[in-house]
Amino acid sequence: MNDQEKKGTESHDPAYPEKFLQFMRSGWSDTELPVTLSDGAPNHAKRRAALSAAFAGETLVIPSGHEMVRANDTDFPFRPGSDFVYLTGEHDPESVLVLRPNGSGHDAVLYVRPRSPRDTDEFFKDRRYGELWIGRRHTLREKAAELGIETAHLDTLPGVLDELAPSRTRVLRNLDPRVDAAVRQTSPDRDRELAYVISELKLVKDEWEISQLQDAIDATIRGFEDVARIIPADRPVSERLIDGVFGLRARHDGNTVGYSSIVGNGAHAAILHWIRNDGRTRPGELLLMDMGVENRNLYTADVTRTVPVSGAFTPLQRQVYDVVYKSQQAGMDFIKPGVKFHDVHVTCMRVLAEGLSDLGILPCGVDEAMDKDSGVYRRWTLHGFGHMLGIDVHDCAHARNEKYRDGELGEGYVLTVEPGLYFQPEDEMVPAELRGLGIRIEDDVQVTATGCRNLSAGLPRTSTEVESWLAAQREAGPRLPA
Repeated sequence: MNDQEKKGTESHDPAYPEKFLQFMRSGWSDTELPVTLSDGAPNHAKRRAALSAAFAGETLVIPSGHEMVRANDTDFPFRPGSDFVYLTGEHDPESVLVLRPNGSGHDAVLYVRPRSPRDTDEFFKDRRYGELWIGRRHTLREKAAELGIETAHLDTLPGVLDELAPSRTRVLRNLDPRVDAAVRQTSPDRDRELAYVISELKLVKDEWEISQLQDAIDATIRGFEDVARIIPADRPVSERLIDGVFGLRARHDGNTVGYSSIVGNGAHAAILHWIRNDGRTRPGELLLMDMGVENRNLYTADVTRTVPVSGAFTPLQRQVYDVVYKSQQAGMDFIKPGVKFHDVHVTCMRVLAEGLSDLGILPCGVDEAMDKDSGVYRRWTLHGFGHMLGIDVHDCAHARNEKYRDGELGEGYVLTVEPGLYFQPEDEMVPAELRGLGIRIEDDVQVTATGCRNLSAGLPRTSTEVESWLAAQREAGPRLPA
């Protein structure tokens, strides 16, 4: 077997006798996939137009990325680059969007790998692209009808990239090494500006995006309910059981989880990114769950709740929880168009610092702790108040500081509000009864014309409401996704 014949096969695949090959090449009926224009297609077209206006006369190249090997001949589940999806709605690997100037704007062409043709053996031999291995893919015509964009065969892309003038081309780098190699980089700053602009376009969510986020959040609320129903008050269960039950909801109602679920009981709740989830719940302790569903259009929720495993907070747990709730509510009350992102942070953090002072923990006054040259309160708060949310859990990450961290909030922004207090088990600066306690409350809010709207209000937030909600879920009992 020559190298061409081996393409798409593995060393353990059986040989292909000529008689078998001839038999496989005939006797197949053709199929058509019914396709309709995606409801997000008009929004994707508007975003491409906005990007076109920002880079008049220049060619823009935005890849989806490619699959990554997990173990020998298996790949990690593929998730396309968020900026690419934001502009196209396409989910397939190796696809590339090219915007070429046409004098009045840009012509958009999506280069994709279409379905396996029946005039080659790929459809039954190639384990990466073959139709009998991975299922029927769209033809170019079907893909164009679904996404509302001109399509072309991926095999023609190298010739297109060869013709581009590097000085008049910008590439979204580090997603597809073949694209990076094909278009020489003349200035890293030029390509970084493309990433900046896309991130800044993503700051304002349109109505379709809000509906997608609400869809992801609603599924997340159902996931939290599923989880609450399988956490006993009187015996331990594993953090991974909780992780898995939420993951079932995410796969059933959406695409998957938006990020690795954080399920931390007891002292694990004080570890910000605890994703090992190899502990067990214990009555009398608190359970922190930071989880979000990524919906089928890849928009994600990001919600955290901290619940008492026994069903009721102890007086000290309630005191700390109520400080975190008061901080979160202060941040939500402060949010509106025109306020600075940083000032929301300060608003939340001051409430936490005041709570730490009331607990007798701060080594100085609140004002001194809050001073930019001190910040000692951060020993127990560790992170900011929140972040932008959208098609990424940490959306708009490449936006420039003046537009994001040091900028003002605008109507249509969606962000998390997630203050927390974390007392490490080995922290000798806090009373022993607080050590190993971690509490975070996180919700997803939309900035409106006059304030903000809590998109995840379907989950309770106050300590009393959380106790009642947990009791009601336990009484309802386990359920399978319908």
